[in-house]
Amino acid sequence: MKTGEIITNRLLQDEYYRVEFYAPEICRTARAGQFVHVRIPNLEHRILRRPFSICNCTEDGVLTVVYKVVGEGTRALAGLAPGMACELMGPLGNGFMPPKDGEYPVLVVGGYGSAATFMLSQNGGKGGLVLLGARSASDLLLVEEYRRNGFDVRVSTNDGSAGHKGLVTELLTEAIRENGDRPVRFYACGPTGMLYAVAKMLCARNLPGEISLDHLMCCGVGACFACVVKVKDNNADGWRYARSCNEGPVFRAAELYLED
Repeated sequence: MKTGEIITNRLLQDEYYRVEFYAPEICRTARAGQFVHVRIPNLEHRILRRPFSICNCTEDGVLTVVYKVVGEGTRALAGLAPGMACELMGPLGNGFMPPKDGEYPVLVVGGYGSAATFMLSQNGGKGGLVLLGARSASDLLLVEEYRRNGFDVRVSTNDGSAGHKGLVTELLTEAIRENGDRPVRFYACGPTGMLYAVAKMLCARNLPGEISLDHLMCCGVGACFACVVKVKDNNADGWRYARSCNEGPVFRAAELYLED
């Protein structure tokens, strides 16, 4: 267990917040796609920690988490002031592998899934493409931050309030067509339905990709089997359950069991 003192905890937009913890031990080993399990103070009647994707880590030990207020736990987190502290477990889980030399990264994200892939954009100015999907303009996060990291940003919203009106997978179809034969590695995080749609698109075209399955977690360390997902296996059924908290949350698209 590590104690993370809050440096800042600010409203980003709508009900989305950005909290920065001083957590140098976690930052030393954290990778994009991993998460921290947070015990929020003054919630003694809620015994389970909350998992949050690691948005960013700096060399001087600042760990950033982006979250949305959706219930009692995140509401309590939003009320914590600088100087207060949370108990942190992490970094946890299987993160994204960085692109190989010569590979162009394409990030496909929905909602605050953009936080889980953000560290991939800290790639020394090599750039890439990020396809940001959301229900409306108020749910689009980190757009300018990705651009400052040299990424081309394309936006889609379900209601047409920003960018392309439609699904982010429609932007992905266009990006795949534009890419041609250039070596590309795809990364995705967002709502479950979107992630399986992305995985099916990549597998149908034999394209390399990694999918971060954002499942509800209880223990965060693989003990409770509450966050399982289906992955391929050489048994009679052709699949088995994998714990997304420690075998994931990042899986290769090709290893997911994709049901029709």
